[in-house]
Amino acid sequence: MMRRIPLLGLVLVSILLAGCGSGMVRRVSDPAISIQQLTVKADGQWVVELRLQNYSSIPMRFDTVNVEMQIGDQATGTLQATPALSVGPESADVVSVPFSPPSAARIVVADTLTGRRALPYTLKGTVGAAPEDKKVRTFDVDTRNTLNPVPGLDGVLR
Repeated sequence: MMRRIPLLGLVLVSILLAGCGSGMVRRVSDPAISIQQLTVKADGQWVVELRLQNYSSIPMRFDTVNVEMQIGDQATGTLQATPALSVGPESADVVSVPFSPPSAARIVVADTLTGRRALPYTLKGTVGAAPEDKKVRTFDVDTRNTLNPVPGLDGVLR
């Protein structure tokens, strides 16, 4: 009888420990937004491809994007989108946003493309995202990065 008690205790502890280790950790991290590509169309309009980065360990649904864009030192305007796009855990997807830039921003981008130089940009604003089964949360976005002309593709910055 005395031998069964330690054996029974060992079995119970093993079951409890096995239960503690199962399951995925659900971590929700702030998403990020950056410009993956900016394309200048023949009519002067832009198509801005925004990269929506999900750093969470679970899929996230991106519902809204509302960011102020600055190209070089020119305030360019607001990029708004309602992608309704689900992005898998620790991965990214791209959404295309048509944009009518002001003339000062068009000149800055045209000069950058002609001179084949790097172009700094800033995105500041918010993104509405949520785990697939939860309420949408608003996350702040403050991105600073650089775009470069793409060799062989006229009017394209990446």
